[in-house]
Amino acid sequence: MRKPALCLVFVLGAVAAAVATDAQAAGCAKPRSAFDQVYCAGNMFSQTDHDLTTVYADLLKQLRPGQQDVLKKGQVAWVRTRDDQCSLAKPNGYYVNLDCAVDLTQQRLNFLREMERECKSTGCDSGKLAK
Repeated sequence: MRKPALCLVFVLGAVAAAVATDAQAAGCAKPRSAFDQVYCAGNMFSQTDHDLTTVYADLLKQLRPGQQDVLKKGQVAWVRTRDDQCSLAKPNGYYVNLDCAVDLTQQRLNFLREMERECKSTGCDSGKLAK
């Protein structure tokens, strides 16, 4: 059972590396148009979201069942907040501010990494997991 999961993680890692390489090759250091900016921001969001998912899964494994529930509820609430802050539904479409989504996802990633370090070193504070 563990082998398929490890293979999936490896494949996702390879895809993320390819996306990052494609973004660099496409000139993301100096986008030339709004479409280049959207492409690059989309790639950045995909990579950051992948990293977030990986750290979240790793942190869940360290927690007791009650703590897992607290973290899951906090994560669902965070996703709703991110989506509310970074997107807008209009009659002609759904709009996402990718810079906002990347920034908030990076902040959450940093928070989860800090929680992971804290849980490994001094133990998990369930109150913090709810954030």
